[in-house]
Amino acid sequence: MAIRFPHLKNIKVLEYCKMKFKSRIDKLTQGVILGSIVIMYLPLWGVWNSEMGTGTLLIILFIVGISAILLWLLFGTYYVLEEDHLVYHNGPFNGKIPIKSIRKIIKGKTLWVGYRPATARKGVIVKYQKYDEIYFSPEDNETFIEALLKLNPGIEVEE
Repeated sequence: MAIRFPHLKNIKVLEYCKMKFKSRIDKLTQGVILGSIVIMYLPLWGVWNSEMGTGTLLIILFIVGISAILLWLLFGTYYVLEEDHLVYHNGPFNGKIPIKSIRKIIKGKTLWVGYRPATARKGVIVKYQKYDEIYFSPEDNETFIEALLKLNPGIEVEE
């Protein structure tokens, strides 16, 4: 997509429009992840005052690593609409879907089984290719769907 600036003669700027959508975080997901982190640290409460050996340090490093990944999943989930692809990031996991392959979007539902790069309920289920589906939870479902429809007007939207 080329953007032309009439006041700049003989200059053509190529820029690809990208839209970033943060994932909505609901109280249930936040409570489960933060609660899990607290529960992992509870057994270590008494260890801080005792002598720590190599095994204890390894356990602490493991728990810190798991906590970092859980927080990354919670706060590092977002979606980017590029010219040809819907790119999703879910902590260390990411992928992309060709926008032309999206057939249908189901709005306001929750997918309980399958891949869910999402941090909230009542998001959107995106059906693409022949049998694939994925669940997203953008901050605003309507804006997300409108942006997808601008890139692929042939998408069917179901309430």
